[in-house]
Amino acid sequence: MSLDKSAPSDTSKAQPRLSFEQSRSAISRNRQWLAGGVSSNFRLGMSPTPLVFDRGEGATLTDLDGNRLIDYYLGMGPMILGHKPAAIVDAVTDQVQKGILFAGTTEVEADAARMICDMVPGAQLMRFACSGSEAIQAALRVARAHTGREQIVKFEGHYHGWFDNVLWSVAPPADWLAAHNDPAPFAGSQGQLASAGDAVSVLQWNDLAALEARLAKGDVAAVIMEPAMCNAGAIHPGAGYLEGVREACTRTGTILIFDEVITGFRVAPGGAQEVFGVTPDLATFGKAIANGFPVAAVAGRADLLELCAGKVLHGGTYNAQPIAMAATAATLRQLTPELYSGIAENGNRLMEGLRRIFAEAGVTATIEGFPQVFHIALGLEEPARNYRDLLKMNRAGYVALADELVHRGVRILERGAWFMSSEHGPDIVDETLEIAKGAVAAVKESGKI
Repeated sequence: MSLDKSAPSDTSKAQPRLSFEQSRSAISRNRQWLAGGVSSNFRLGMSPTPLVFDRGEGATLTDLDGNRLIDYYLGMGPMILGHKPAAIVDAVTDQVQKGILFAGTTEVEADAARMICDMVPGAQLMRFACSGSEAIQAALRVARAHTGREQIVKFEGHYHGWFDNVLWSVAPPADWLAAHNDPAPFAGSQGQLASAGDAVSVLQWNDLAALEARLAKGDVAAVIMEPAMCNAGAIHPGAGYLEGVREACTRTGTILIFDEVITGFRVAPGGAQEVFGVTPDLATFGKAIANGFPVAAVAGRADLLELCAGKVLHGGTYNAQPIAMAATAATLRQLTPELYSGIAENGNRLMEGLRRIFAEAGVTATIEGFPQVFHIALGLEEPARNYRDLLKMNRAGYVALADELVHRGVRILERGAWFMSSEHGPDIVDETLEIAKGAVAAVKESGKI
């Protein structure tokens, strides 16, 4: 669906509303075979319904109803080159002709590993995995083996996968937090082993004094964090915070792990550690590493990763699967300085345009993060510093805005994140802003924002 350039300026009335009945029917039908009609809980609860897609091209998706949607989900982050980039299609097509799975190493695996070690500041050695959750488990196991300690420190609002030992305090509710003055582990799922939380200490992010006090006890194997808090928001570390964490971990013999599953290969070729100039001991990667193929990695100090060649078990039938490795190598070759500067130019243009739209509509909002991935928080007058600040957002209003936007042809995540790709050029940004202007006006008129 494209905008009618001759339409009147009142886009809140001019923009046709899309129907998603085919997706709604398909999800209902799929429930016969798929729990909830989907294969990930993160696809549930989308407004107005989880969507079923037919194809993707560049910056857009086409769903079962034939709707063209400008896509800022981008697969929840991976599609930094957009949908169906020719270089990736060609690389995986060539690899399919050679074979699918060998239970052995390939040259393309080594090629991809070499590029990662060249690009990422802290990557002396690495291992491939299939998902960020798996890579994080490998990093934690290595840290425990190296230190002989068991305790892990994580932070409220930071997501490190869905396994029992890390799914703590990812999204604790406000009333629960009010009953706990000090951060305490909050289970993220029914069926989660309560004992798995015994080895987890939860802190508020951007509070260096609290972390230093916890590490002084000498029992922490690893501190794991998103170096920029991009799962719940797009919050930057405070001035000197990452440097202070790095020094405290070094002083106490604690392994510092950066979870760069979102930021890695997205905010810069070397991830957030390149942007902020702080090098962790280990880092985990996924999403943009292979532009949509199921690839993840753990990388870092050689002495730590060498443990995986000894008594620390790290395995997986599909680790470094050749087709996925072909996609990885092809993706990494595309990640040039020119590509990042292009995304930054268009991302900044979109952020500034959205700020202007909210201001002109009299809607309080902050837009923070990176031009490659940013976050909109309705109702916040100042940028958030941690998860508890984000709880003050107008979440219901934002969901209403996301619903209005998708009915007008722009798909955004209900949690507030916007992902940019190399295919979101000036024309796409301008079209998005025109649609957003009408959507914001409509939701403002409804009284929801």
